[in-house]
Parts: sequence; C-alpha cells; structure tokens
Amino acid sequence: MLHGNHKHELMFRNRFWVCLLLTIPVLLFSPTIQSWLGYSLPPFPAKGMVGPVFAVLIFAYGGTPFLQMAVPELKQRQPGMMTLISLAITVAFAYSLFALFTDIGQSFFWEMATLIDVMLLGHWLEMRSVRQASGALGELAELMPDQAERLKQDGSTESVKVSKLQPGDLVLVRPGASVPADGGIVKGHSTLNEAMITGESQPVAKAEGDNVIGGTINGDGSLRVQVSAIGDETALAGIMRLVEEAQQSQSRTQILADQAAGWLFYIAVGAALLTAVGWSIATGLEITVAERVATVLVIACPHALGLAIPLVVAISTALGAQNGILIRDRLALEEAYRVDTLVFDKTGTLTEGRFGVADWITSPEWERDRALALASGIEQDSEHPIAQGIRAKAEEAGVNSTEVREFEAVQGRGVKAQHGKATIYFGGAALLDMLQIDLDSDFLDFRGKAQAKAQNCVYLVVDQQVVAAFALRDVVRQESQAVVKRLHEMGVEVVMITGDSKAVAEAVADELNIDTVLAEVLPEHKDERIQMLQDQGRHVAMVGDGVNDAPALTRANIGIAIGSGTDVAIESAEIILVQSNPLDVIKVFKLSRATYRKMIQNLVWATGYNVIALPLAAGVLAPIGFILSPAIGAGLMSLSTVIVAINAQFLRNLDLSYSD
Repeated sequence: MLHGNHKHELMFRNRFWVCLLLTIPVLLFSPTIQSWLGYSLPPFPAKGMVGPVFAVLIFAYGGTPFLQMAVPELKQRQPGMMTLISLAITVAFAYSLFALFTDIGQSFFWEMATLIDVMLLGHWLEMRSVRQASGALGELAELMPDQAERLKQDGSTESVKVSKLQPGDLVLVRPGASVPADGGIVKGHSTLNEAMITGESQPVAKAEGDNVIGGTINGDGSLRVQVSAIGDETALAGIMRLVEEAQQSQSRTQILADQAAGWLFYIAVGAALLTAVGWSIATGLEITVAERVATVLVIACPHALGLAIPLVVAISTALGAQNGILIRDRLALEEAYRVDTLVFDKTGTLTEGRFGVADWITSPEWERDRALALASGIEQDSEHPIAQGIRAKAEEAGVNSTEVREFEAVQGRGVKAQHGKATIYFGGAALLDMLQIDLDSDFLDFRGKAQAKAQNCVYLVVDQQVVAAFALRDVVRQESQAVVKRLHEMGVEVVMITGDSKAVAEAVADELNIDTVLAEVLPEHKDERIQMLQDQGRHVAMVGDGVNDAPALTRANIGIAIGSGTDVAIESAEIILVQSNPLDVIKVFKLSRATYRKMIQNLVWATGYNVIALPLAAGVLAPIGFILSPAIGAGLMSLSTVIVAINAQFLRNLDLSYSD
C-alpha cells in the first residue's frame, strides 16, 4: 500500500513539473495574458497555434490520470472527485477547441492548463503529506536491525541475519544495540528505550525474566535474550500492520466528503443548465452563454474538498502512533468525540489484577515492621497472590524478610513454619477456626472495617496468639483516579463492569468516584450490559483487556483495548493503548476531538469556495457588472486548497499530555 502510494506520488510529481513547463508557452501566447500584462510577441506563421498545441499536450499528459480515475466512478454511477475534475478539464478543453476552430468567443486553454497544474500539484502534495504523516511506519521499520549476534553452545557468538533467527535462539544484545527480536532476558540487566514502540519517554529498567521488544534500544547493560517471536509475529510488525490498516481505512467524514463531491457534480450540472437557460433568456443564444456554462463547470472542481479529510486523518493516525495509541479503524477515532459513556473493565484495567496490602495492625507488644518482616518471611517461597502482595509490601517498606524454617502448607487454610522456638501460622479465617482462636476487640474491629471495603483479612499467629492482621485488596492503578476525574471534566460518564461481588466493586467505585457499577457480570454477559447502555441512547466506549472482554469490545461503539507492547494484535478493539495505561484514554478523546474540529474546519473552507464561486460564475452579480472569470475562479480554488493543507498541518502541534 505504501509502495503504491509512493509510485502515485512520483507520478503526480513528475507530471506536474512537465505540465508546468508546458504551461509557460501557453501563458506567454495567450491573448488574455498579453492584454493583462500589456505586451505582445512578434508575429510569425502559426503563432496562434503555439498555445493550443502545448495545451493539447498538457491535457493528454496531465489530464489523463484524472480521466482514468473517473471511469470507475461513472461505471458505478457514483460520481465523485475524479468525475468533477474530469468534467472541469474536459469542458474547458472541448470548449476551447470549439472556440479556436470557429473563431467565436474566447478560449480557455490557459485556464485549463493552470487548472490541470493545480490539480496535479494538489494531488502530489496530498500524497506527499500522507506519506510524511505515515512516516512513523518507516521509522518503525528502521528500528529493527539487519544483523544479530546469536550465541553458540560453546558461548561464542556468530553474526546472522535477523531473518535467520528462530524462536528459542539465544542472542547477545550489547550496550547501545537494538534488540533484534521479541524475547525474554535470561541473563543481565539494563534499561531499554521503548519510546517508538510504547510512547514511554523514560528508559525502562529490565532484568532477568522480563520481556523485551524487538526494535527497542538497549542502554548500558549487556543482555542475553531468548527469542520468542520473529518476523511478522513480533510486536513491531504488529504495530506496523495496525497503523497501515488504519491508514487504509476511511472515516465517516471522509466518506461524507466523497459523497459531497458526488452531490456537487449534480449541483454543478444543474447550475450549468440553469445558467444556460437564464443567460439564453437574458441575451439570446450567444457565445457568452456557452462561456458562462463552461466557466461554471470548470470552477466546480472540488480539489480542496478531496484534500480536506484524508490529510487530517493521516496526520492524526501517525500522531496517535507516536503517543502509544494504535488506531486500527479511522472511523473509531472520528466517532470517539461522540462518546458520552465510557465502560471500564475493573480487573487489569482500573486495577492491577494483583493483591496489595491496604493496611495492617499488630497487638500492642509487636511493632508493625517486625510483624511485616515475619509475614514476608513465612510467605517467601509461596506463589499465592496473597503471598506476593505481602512480599511486595515488605519490599516497598524497606523491611527485610525474617528467616523461617520447616515451612509447610496447611491445605486450604494457610502456611506453617518455625522461627526460633516459636510456631508460626499465616492464613485467613479458616486458619483461626482450625486453631480455635478467637479475635480480640481490636482485631474484630479491623476485620469489620476491612470487610466493609471488600478487603480480605489474613492473620499472623505466633504460639497460638494473633499478633497481626493484614487487609489485602486488588491494587488500584495509580492512574485510575486521575483518568476518572479527567473524564468527568470532559463530560463523560464512567461505568465500571466486573464479575466481582457488589461489595468489592462498590469499594473500588467509591475510591475512584465512578458513576455506575455493574457487578457480578459474567464475561459472556458483558456485551449484554453494553447493549443495555446503548439502548438508553448512549454512545458507549469500552475499555478492556481485549481477551475476556472481546464480545463487549466488539459490541461497544468504540472498543479500546489495554494491551502491552508485546501484545498489540488485538482483533476485538479498534483502538489499542500500547502502554496499558488507562490515562491514555484521555489522549484518545483529545486526539479525536481535535481531529473532528480540523475535519469540520477543512470542510467549511473547501465547500465555502464552491458556495461562493458557483453562483458568481453563473452570473448572479452580472446585473451590477461583476462576472467571475475562470482565471479568478482557479485562483480561489488554489487558495482554498492551500488553506486546507496548512490547516491540517497545525494538527501536528496538538499537545496530548494529560493536563489541560
């Protein structure tokens, strides 16, 4: 697609420069131009044929692409941009030949030549702008190195082409080098620059066990990476596919612009008929009637209308990709400005999907850090989510785990270990029932408050005495509160949908100030809840993980997937947030609203030209002595095209930061 576009760009560029050179003698030998500028060329045989001959060459060479592209529109009986352009230049050419050989009236050769020049220039600039706006693809492709250092079994390295790598291969990534393929670090630690993949400006710390993305830049450390994906399966290839898909798709406003060109075709033909009838009644069947009709048809060409939408959307798509927003469907970006209800899946979207310690208390004789150190020690080797939450809290608090011995799991109740001469247990309410331990008033009060917030309580028991209680909950993302606040400021209602209990869901909703909670909803029923909201007349966007939420994402007006940089090919969503950061939803809305504003502004500029020029060309102001000439009409057309192109470029200055 990109290669074909580049070929068309070169074709329009080359034809523009050739036609521009051929236009010079057309202008020089035009009687109208000579009259305007007050000069005359020396007489010589066939002097009057110089301009027409070059004009014929311009029509044949520069006008042919437009005529060829109009054929499909006419075959489908759907006149559009190319039909209007072809109509304008064909009428100008045919009328000029008629005027030349009958020697009645003024020819339009120089107007036709400049009109074709403007059209070729406009299409060249449009395609060049689209290519430049699509430059993110080229930049992404350049990130992937050509060679990789593959590790042999004896520990030495060999230089191989990246295309020769296979999943399971070990590669050495030296400091400052590009990662040749997706994979996992098996040895070493470093920081990686992932800005072009995820939009994250700060280097990301990586160590053993972490995944890396092909095309990212290694920092100061040396890494040994086991390849997991190559070629078209890499995250980079997935991103490039999604960006390219978005650039091929059409937005509703772009389709509307194409339809408007079709309407304008009929309006132009109708205006030409009215002009013919009106001028025939006023002046009789004179050559001026044909001239007026030709002028109307010539200046009806909507080049600015054709440029108004594609250029804006191409720029916005690339801008999104540079900010970690992958737009699979341009229509989704355009429609996002209409969203009035945003539905978040809870787990993994608003929350991190892991347990964290919300609070803990101890008996009077125990210090908080001492209890946390012992709890972390007894859970040191467990992979249970609660154990991971306890260890994470100890690490966050800077508390070293206490060493224990004789660790064993107590089936369905918790864990047991020895510390010194003491027997230690760690577990929930079932553990207390097994040990037949009753809680005192302080711990009962703590448990009651935790349960009211839908938090789980676990207890540290030393020699049959409860010495500490920990309240754990699904960790809410730091960004979640900010994104809900910003959405409210933008006038968007926030809904949370989850399969969790009402108590758990409402606790999270209260913390984040979410408007509506849909709790205890099975994954297969989430799309029904989306439909319910839509039946209320809402324009709904859904934010989920793109896997369990696939039906709901598809059902929503806009599906937005939280997807990590290594999992971008999520087919159920139209927009993907590469960094898995819910705050990037704000970027989507800001980009959508700015894109829509630019589209409307460009449509106003583009159609405004025709609204003004067509009546003037038809001669509505002829009674007061003003008649729009084809030359002035072409000038207005060029001006509207330039304004549209410049206005679209201003979109590049859009600030997509989270603050206003």
